[in-house]
Amino acid sequence: MTDILTPAAPPALPTRDAAFLGVERSRGGRRWVLRPGDERQALAISQRLGVPEVVGRVLTGRGVQVEEADGFLTPTLRALLPDPGHLLDMDKAVARLSKAVRDKETIAIFGDYDVDGATSTALMHRFFRSLGARVLIHIPDRVLEGYGPNAPALEALAAKGARVVLTVDCGISAFDALRAAKAAGLDVVVCDHHEARTELPAAVAVVNPKRLDEASPHTHLAAVGVAFLMAVAINRDLRDSGWFAAEQRPPPDLMALLDLVALGTVCDMVPLIGVNRALVQQGLKVIAKRTNPGIAALAEVSGVRDRVDAFHLGFMLGPRVNAGGRVGQAGMGAALLSSEDPLECLDFARQLDAFNGARKEIEAAVLHQAIEQVEAAPANDLPLVFASGTDWHPGVVGIVASRLKERYGLPACAVALDGGLAKGSGRSVGGVDLGRVVIAAREAGVLEAGGGHAMAAGFSLRTDRLEEFRQFLGERLKDQVAALALVASLDLDGVLDVRGANAQLVRALSQAGPYGSGNPEPRFAVANARVGKVDVVGMGHVRCFLNGPSGGSLKAMAFKAADSEIGHALLTAHGASLHVAGTLRLDSFQGRETVVLVVDDVAPCS
Repeated sequence: MTDILTPAAPPALPTRDAAFLGVERSRGGRRWVLRPGDERQALAISQRLGVPEVVGRVLTGRGVQVEEADGFLTPTLRALLPDPGHLLDMDKAVARLSKAVRDKETIAIFGDYDVDGATSTALMHRFFRSLGARVLIHIPDRVLEGYGPNAPALEALAAKGARVVLTVDCGISAFDALRAAKAAGLDVVVCDHHEARTELPAAVAVVNPKRLDEASPHTHLAAVGVAFLMAVAINRDLRDSGWFAAEQRPPPDLMALLDLVALGTVCDMVPLIGVNRALVQQGLKVIAKRTNPGIAALAEVSGVRDRVDAFHLGFMLGPRVNAGGRVGQAGMGAALLSSEDPLECLDFARQLDAFNGARKEIEAAVLHQAIEQVEAAPANDLPLVFASGTDWHPGVVGIVASRLKERYGLPACAVALDGGLAKGSGRSVGGVDLGRVVIAAREAGVLEAGGGHAMAAGFSLRTDRLEEFRQFLGERLKDQVAALALVASLDLDGVLDVRGANAQLVRALSQAGPYGSGNPEPRFAVANARVGKVDVVGMGHVRCFLNGPSGGSLKAMAFKAADSEIGHALLTAHGASLHVAGTLRLDSFQGRETVVLVVDDVAPCS
């Protein structure tokens, strides 16, 4: 397969300092750069593992060495899953939750309304239910309750008979709420992965790989990954104590829960490295069996009828689970993923699909206002994009912040104003830890509440302190951003010939997956492509066909690009040639398989 990329093996690759294909500034406002890689190492990987050379080049472009390549391509839980007991307080958490199972106490799970929270909640609900436990679930309403545990909800769980509460994907900063829970006679176990403070909340156990006193190397786990480790540890404790034999109950199939782990891990955008790669890869195999009726229903309403991969999880299934917490019913995602009733799941999935449609409309309106506000604002030297507005739905500010970050290449915050209170979300760029700065703002008294992790954070504050918070963020982020010498750039893995963009190549590249955060999907430039038929389809998507200099045709899609510079360049090409950059997808329709280039950027030919 050495002829797929052109040139196949150049004698000297351009340095990262050189603009790839001479593109200093694309129509998307980015400088194109080639991922650094060693052609000799790529060839060695190809020969040693018997994989196409293009796979070797993709791996070296992500820093994978020859001796690491086999483990990267075939990650196993046997080799990578850590002993759950290495995490601080895991033994305390296991002791309390195992006691609850043995004593048949009611266990309450308090989750978050995003995909990581919903999957963590569903995983622990399914696990405890398989042990015969009575389980309650509470997912807070985003608007009425806000993020994380709150005293009224915890007290209501106690009134329903709960004696122990497990918080998943939340709880690390719920100091007041957990004090109230303790006063109400509840034992609380925290299972979280968000940035922690020196002080820990009042709980029987706090399991979080990001505790400041934690030595675990697995700080990149999503909350659902931490929850899975907790389930493994509880299962082991009950087995070793002879509980399963005494109860004449078979141990639960923990591997069957990996579909939930894969969904939550991909959607929380944690790095797909180390154990996360193994969890997702094995979880995708479980998803292929469609054993979870909730995930099967999501796939059906999303139109995913073939093999599910990380792309489908992140961009098709995940947004629908999220939609319940954003603009619908907060607990519906967890209920869907916990249910065993296929008809109930299909009903939930259809409702979530409708919520997702409403979310898209709300998001588009808020994003338009945010962009207008950002571009009309006077110039300043803060390395931050910051927008706020009244009547903005708090359920979409996180997505809007993400869109602003992508558009401007800087950390971004979007804030919904409601009277004297402001609620917002922030998204960061690689190498800039936004979560810690938000926590610092809370500790400094600027925020009423706030927390998160490096790439994402949420916060609330009084409206009259909004400008103070913006300045606080900007000043604290300035050194981090300066250290990166941020320049809007697009990383590419090589030049692709139109004739080489075939199913064989896509399948070869899939060997280096799953792709996501920490292992970006391969992106190629189609050089000197003549734009043939082009039109606008769906909700502002640009569809075109690219013809290569030496023949061949390739379908390309630029999603939501009709009103963008990229879309305008394609729509006005009129048969002219452009450099087009993007990723490859296999599209199956009516039994026919075609390859589509998903366009990320375009640039004029020099």
